[in-house]
Amino acid sequence: MKAKKFTRETIRDIGLKKRKLTQFSFGDTIAVSQRIKEAGKERLQVFQGDVIAVHNKGISSTFTVRKIGAHGVSVERIYPYASPLIKSIKLVRRGDVRRAKLYYVRDRIGKAAQLKKLVETKADLKRQLEEQVPAEKEEISEETESTPE
Repeated sequence: MKAKKFTRETIRDIGLKKRKLTQFSFGDTIAVSQRIKEAGKERLQVFQGDVIAVHNKGISSTFTVRKIGAHGVSVERIYPYASPLIKSIKLVRRGDVRRAKLYYVRDRIGKAAQLKKLVETKADLKRQLEEQVPAEKEEISEETESTPE
């Protein structure tokens, strides 16, 4: 039997399903709701922190979230995008950063470890809303054009 020829990219995309998770980027503060199973019971646990890295590699794409826990101890978790344990992701606030990987934050303590908050003006919010609305209008117009009268 002849072997099928797959490229690395196609192998990474095998089994990849579209998930409707909140769009976020590095520097953003997010709250990840994760399913936890303990003693036969299932509950949701929320982990809120800053996104310090995003690795886009098809099915094995991950993002790293870092928060400062009790007594100033930092905690990092790496979550796969395709994980069925992630129930939802909520965007808490946008961050204003210049780099894609924020590993330098690991060496900082206290206020120096905080990331700048992105200040969104009313004009920015209005522009984002206008970008979403035309896409919805195009979908509606395509549906009405396809129906015969």
